[in-house]
Amino acid sequence: MTKADIVNEISKSTGVEKAQVQQIVEAFMESIKDAMIADNNVYLRGFGSFIIKQRAQKVARNISKNTTMTIPAHKIPAFKPAKSFAVKVKGIK
Repeated sequence: MTKADIVNEISKSTGVEKAQVQQIVEAFMESIKDAMIADNNVYLRGFGSFIIKQRAQKVARNISKNTTMTIPAHKIPAFKPAKSFAVKVKGIK
């Protein structure tokens, strides 16, 4: 499902124009991005959490040059579904 599909589904179910729904969806995603860039997690009850995970520094190999290099510690965005949502996706009732 793409963003356009989501906009179409919301527009059909609410009766709101697609242009308005598009702006709302864009604003929603921008709010999540801004919060995570500011190092804040986003919690949506019943859906899931957009969290920031910390990756530790590690040593890796560049196999083409046969050298080792250090990958610095860094943060990555991640999504953790709510338990009720995960159970529905798994098909467990």
